[in-house]
Amino acid sequence: MAKRKIALAGAMAAMLLVTACSGGGGNTGNGTSNTGGASTGGANDGGGERPTISIMTPLHLAETPDAKIEEMIEDKLNVDLEIQWIPASTFQDRMTSAFATGSLTDIVNIRLDGANREAIQDGQFWEVGPYLDEYENLSKLQEEVLNNTMVDGKLYALYQGRPLSRQGLIYRADWAENLGLATPQTLDELYEMMKQFTENDPDGNGQDDTVGLADRNDFGSGAFKTVGSWIGMPNEWGMQDGQLRPAFMFPEYKETMDFIKDLRDNGYMNSDFPVTSKTEQQNMLINGEAGTYIGCMCDVQQLYTGASQLNPDAAFDVQNQITTDGEPFTVWSGPGFNHPYLFPKSAVKTEEELKQILAFMDGLMDPEIANLLYWGIEGEHYTIEDGLAVPVADQGKIDREVKPYNTIEVGDPATSGRLAGKYEYAPMQKAQELFDDNANYAVQDPTLTLSSETYTDNKDRLAQIITDATYNYMLGELDEAGFDQAVARWQSEGGDQVIEEFNASYADSQ
Repeated sequence: MAKRKIALAGAMAAMLLVTACSGGGGNTGNGTSNTGGASTGGANDGGGERPTISIMTPLHLAETPDAKIEEMIEDKLNVDLEIQWIPASTFQDRMTSAFATGSLTDIVNIRLDGANREAIQDGQFWEVGPYLDEYENLSKLQEEVLNNTMVDGKLYALYQGRPLSRQGLIYRADWAENLGLATPQTLDELYEMMKQFTENDPDGNGQDDTVGLADRNDFGSGAFKTVGSWIGMPNEWGMQDGQLRPAFMFPEYKETMDFIKDLRDNGYMNSDFPVTSKTEQQNMLINGEAGTYIGCMCDVQQLYTGASQLNPDAAFDVQNQITTDGEPFTVWSGPGFNHPYLFPKSAVKTEEELKQILAFMDGLMDPEIANLLYWGIEGEHYTIEDGLAVPVADQGKIDREVKPYNTIEVGDPATSGRLAGKYEYAPMQKAQELFDDNANYAVQDPTLTLSSETYTDNKDRLAQIITDATYNYMLGELDEAGFDQAVARWQSEGGDQVIEEFNASYADSQ
């Protein structure tokens, strides 16, 4: 049976609280000492002792999920699982601690930049590219997405597929109807909606208690980067005069800062957005304090579920294509994956163990298991209509019992055969369709697979210079000249070297 672990929030070297499910034998360490090789039916088709496979993955909820799905996976793939559910807020600290103490699990869920990239280049993780053709399901993974995970032209990671861009606008449709506002098509129309949601009592309660936009302390997943892409700001880096340069050196970056600053100066958004968490941001929509939300359109279901419990008349809608000044629509693109899975040599000691773990990952892509990880248990968490998965109405049950397992899904519907979804809540179904539409206009980060040693060594420090300057500009504590001075500081403290190295890497890749 599953041996379940959760890492407690706190210091980087926080101890793990381990709670064991009843019964069961198997290994208790991080290694997988049993024989086994390529397989499409699980990690131990060849018989012998049932292996234990350990996984470290982020948890986005307050509690660990029920063990039922985990135990079903164990039985179907003939393994024992040790899942370390690490609270997402402390996940990076826990990973840093695990690196330092040599306590990484067999499968780790980490980003591919910064110190992690350096560790990959140092040979601390297994290269898996040469093995994928041995596995029926893993061999189906999309080459384009795999390429986006490569480090120095080599493949070390498997991936959980995600749409290229899920970014867009969620807004209170009932408020818009009350004020006679149509779905915004341009940034000017969106600004006007935020203004009226603030000034014109959209909920009709006679009180001055609403703002137009709720935002949070996240440049990527919050409003800033998405608004910037609507304005035409590059996705992290762009080509300028034949040379790759960071987005903050483009005029559209300042236009984006000015847009957000203007909203804040006029009181059309929460003034404390640089210190607002995602939960606090969402609660503003749920509690009827704010009327628009810029981020993943997938959040519309959660927002509606919460808001409708407080106000049954609350209504939401989603929109993706917002343009500016007659320019074509663009939106920033992710790499096509989330949660890359790597295999540290400190935990996976031999090629034989690696192959056994890859066989397990291959098994996770079988349609039955893929549906279990993403949709849950048929009849309990979803039903099937017209060949599509229809989630049950109890979103809370899905959030508690199924969503945490999404983080160990491998591949995507195109490669695993997982069911596509059909959502009874119309805006959620619309959001799924707009993800596909976004893919036609998505702008990639051109440096995604490029190398810069200076960037790897100094990414966080350099990023903090620009992050601080950007927030201070939008808060009115820094003028344009002050922002330009911060950019000059970024350049002098290693940024110019990063530009040079990325351009050299780009030239080598052509």
